[in-house]
Amino acid sequence: MSENILRKEEKIAFELRALYQKYGYLPYKMSKFETYDLYARNKEFLEGARIVTFNDTDGKLMALKPDITLSIVKNDTDGEAKRKVYYNENVYRASKKTDGFKELHQVGIECIGDLDLYDVYETICLAAESLKKISDRFVLDISHVGILTAVLQTLNCGKEFEKAAKRCLSEKNLHELQTLCDTYGVSSEKLTAFVGAYGAPKTTLAKIEPLCEGADEETAFAELKALCALLEKTPYADSIRLDFSVTGGGNYYDNVVFKGFIDGIGESVLSGGRYDRLLARMGKKSGAIGFAVYLDLLANWAREYRETDVDVVVLYDENVCVETLTTAVNTLIAEGNSVSAQKAQGELRCKRLVDLRGAKTC
Repeated sequence: MSENILRKEEKIAFELRALYQKYGYLPYKMSKFETYDLYARNKEFLEGARIVTFNDTDGKLMALKPDITLSIVKNDTDGEAKRKVYYNENVYRASKKTDGFKELHQVGIECIGDLDLYDVYETICLAAESLKKISDRFVLDISHVGILTAVLQTLNCGKEFEKAAKRCLSEKNLHELQTLCDTYGVSSEKLTAFVGAYGAPKTTLAKIEPLCEGADEETAFAELKALCALLEKTPYADSIRLDFSVTGGGNYYDNVVFKGFIDGIGESVLSGGRYDRLLARMGKKSGAIGFAVYLDLLANWAREYRETDVDVVVLYDENVCVETLTTAVNTLIAEGNSVSAQKAQGELRCKRLVDLRGAKTC
């Protein structure tokens, strides 16, 4: 099969699957829908509350998958060996930009079991390598939700405050964060310091270390420091940053969390982290970490970065007979070109234009 017929995002999907297989990840295939009850019981772990539902033939309420991880965790059984799977699936979520639902294409991995530092390190490396396969110009931002959670809990302002503060941190909204702290009568000094803590791991760790004075903060800081020490020795070191505005959103992640960006797209094309609390909520004893690559975001980006849509555009009009047009098109294809026969070029970009218009050929 010629690679020329594959779109950029399709080629990336194949390359990512091959990458994950090299590290022992097995393919995981699932249905497009699950029982609605699964999502109703775990709403706090979902990005949005809106879900596409329908009644099955037996009357049971079903839902189109808004999330893949929940399905994988639901079907996982605690075992001695870590379970490593990769997927290539679609999810169905309400769009943040419109009122409608969108079908979103994701490729990703999940590692479930008795996790340690190596598993976190390997996952981060696979995330970086995934970004590199998309573009050499990428940045992987890493944070540790445990540090922020511990700092917020020392303020004793309750869950609503913690939720609002994390949102302000994720938006780097210093003004709103200050207003929130004033409302609750607490100091904003530590939290605003985290907003400005961004950059190379070594220098950023030095900035936040004085902020991590409690036992929980120190434990989470030590985990992050050990991870960064390993990542510093990888080929991706110059593309990795610490960014404490990466909070993971909602209650999904409770440990290391990360987001990946590439030049040319204004939002993250990869996100992931460790989510042990979700497994505990579902009665599992294991730990878990994973990430997803949002291939749907790459479709328009790939076209913008592609110089042409087709090798040759052949223009014709009513004077050109079908036999002549067919011969011209097939000759060009036989030479190894992709060819589009058109009556007008429009916005099609091509390397070469063949204009048969204006001359009688029949």
